[in-house]
Amino acid sequence: MEQLLLLPFPRRMKIAKQYCSIPSDAGFFITGLDKQTVLFFSDFIKKFTRDCTGSAWKQFKKDDAFLVIVCDPSIKTHPQGYKLSISKTKILIEATESCGAYYGLCTLKQILLQKKRNLPVLFIEDYPDFIHRGLMLDISRSKVPKMGTLYKLVEMLSSWKINQIQLYTEHTFAYKGHEIVWQGKSPVTAEEIRKLDEFCKQRFVELVPNQNSFGHFQRWLQHPQYRHLAEDPENPYNLCPVDPGSVQLLQDLYNQLLLNFTSKMFNVGCDETTLGKRSAQAIKEKGEGRVYLEFLLKIYNLTKKHGRTMQFWGDIIQKHPELIPELPKDVIVLEWGYEAEHPFRQRCEKIAKTGLPFYVCPGTSTWNSIAGRTQNCLANLVNAAENGLKTGAIGFLNTDWGDNGHWQYLPFSYIGFGFGAGVSWCCRTNLDMSIEKTIGLFAFDDPSFNAGYLAYELGDVSTATGIYTSNASPLFIALRESITAPDIVLRIRSQGIERANHQIEKATKYSKKIKIESNEKNLIKDEFENAARLLKHACSKTKMILDYYCRKIEPSRTQLKKLVADAKEIIDEHKRLWLKRNRPGGLEESVQLLEKFTISEYQNKVMK
Repeated sequence: MEQLLLLPFPRRMKIAKQYCSIPSDAGFFITGLDKQTVLFFSDFIKKFTRDCTGSAWKQFKKDDAFLVIVCDPSIKTHPQGYKLSISKTKILIEATESCGAYYGLCTLKQILLQKKRNLPVLFIEDYPDFIHRGLMLDISRSKVPKMGTLYKLVEMLSSWKINQIQLYTEHTFAYKGHEIVWQGKSPVTAEEIRKLDEFCKQRFVELVPNQNSFGHFQRWLQHPQYRHLAEDPENPYNLCPVDPGSVQLLQDLYNQLLLNFTSKMFNVGCDETTLGKRSAQAIKEKGEGRVYLEFLLKIYNLTKKHGRTMQFWGDIIQKHPELIPELPKDVIVLEWGYEAEHPFRQRCEKIAKTGLPFYVCPGTSTWNSIAGRTQNCLANLVNAAENGLKTGAIGFLNTDWGDNGHWQYLPFSYIGFGFGAGVSWCCRTNLDMSIEKTIGLFAFDDPSFNAGYLAYELGDVSTATGIYTSNASPLFIALRESITAPDIVLRIRSQGIERANHQIEKATKYSKKIKIESNEKNLIKDEFENAARLLKHACSKTKMILDYYCRKIEPSRTQLKKLVADAKEIIDEHKRLWLKRNRPGGLEESVQLLEKFTISEYQNKVMK
């Protein structure tokens, strides 16, 4: 029997050496669900059966139905669990709650996609490791996705049993009275959020509001109207915790934002803060940790007025463990770390001892990379899942950031999205996932799996250089380095450039074999091609600098002109591809950064 790919792979599955042939007049029956859910399930079943088998199954009476879905509280399963039985003549899905029945249907859909009309006789009993399995998507560092992009993403993630999504927000929600902050940035609107919230709910996904509320506030504080609220007005980065105006501003933002979400959770951020200017006297009297905690508690009180459970990034509290016991017991600490060796175990144990609920928060490793960092991504996700389970984490929140221009294209995050969905559902059975094949089939809709291999191998260009860099790939850093002040470049050396170019060539061979069946085929191929081209450009720039510093070979005018022409073509294509999935706001910022480190560098002829 051919290997059965499933995402996530179930906790327990038994497959017999027998098959079930789908009858030509197959139908389904649903019991135990409310009318609205039955309508959604019916449409869902009709669509995927038509796509997978060539004919849409119809709704029958129970005795005549080929597929029976039963939702009953008396069934002994986890609230999000399900049982899926395929016999020679019937398919049965049983669940305690409607979300479990939906997850059973998602698994059935994946089986039908591969086996078409001849299904293996099997039994699956499945339920998750983590109650909360989420993805946080950065919509503030340049890219704000189009609503169509978000809807497609929700559909894909929910089919992988992800049940929480957050849109990381700094300034890209259209707050009334604060137009100067988001003007020209293509923010999401209240109406768009309400529609997305309903779309998510229907698919058993909780759309959690997210607004960074302390640090990472520079896009507000850079404007004169808000500068007075900065901790350091000369370097406006985070709010001043001792200024009453900071709380008043946040109260206004929360009043506008939260009424558009049905979720009872709220991520207020509060990571990576820098204190010591306007709060210097308070710090002298109370200590930095105490000043941070007091402001955090004011934010907590605002969230409680809205009946929300506050989530916050736990990095600052980790620096002041003596204050952790003073936190309210109903907050959720988000323990984040994005490197393979992040100390999740030690940090989570520290939180667990206090009795506070917490999530583990790894990442896709795509930001600051161009094409991802495959090996770091996989190791980071496993590290978080394994140690989150050992220490009692209640949630797993995968993160996908967009630092420094958000140059990576969305498909490079699919490996992290998919593997993260797997290990957060059942870590034990998904550790050995056939990643290239699984992601190739279920993320890229490519039965040849070559799109999965291409994404995986391009993400390995990072390690091909032979050096390690934290929170970024070496070539990304090299691309951003000034010609006159190289650092990473000199560490990569010529052998590293040769290996990187070889890895790019190895990866792009898969491009010719891709057989994506969705209407995004050409878009995805173009995104891969432009990313590979930018990686090659980074190699060329790095080699030019190495030649100059190590071999005293100054670049020729012809060489510089060639690099300028190549960069212009890459940037023009970057603009086109950006607008396929994203809104125009933020594109100029992304392009300016690309031009600064390529075209401007070469044209200025700074090398003498």
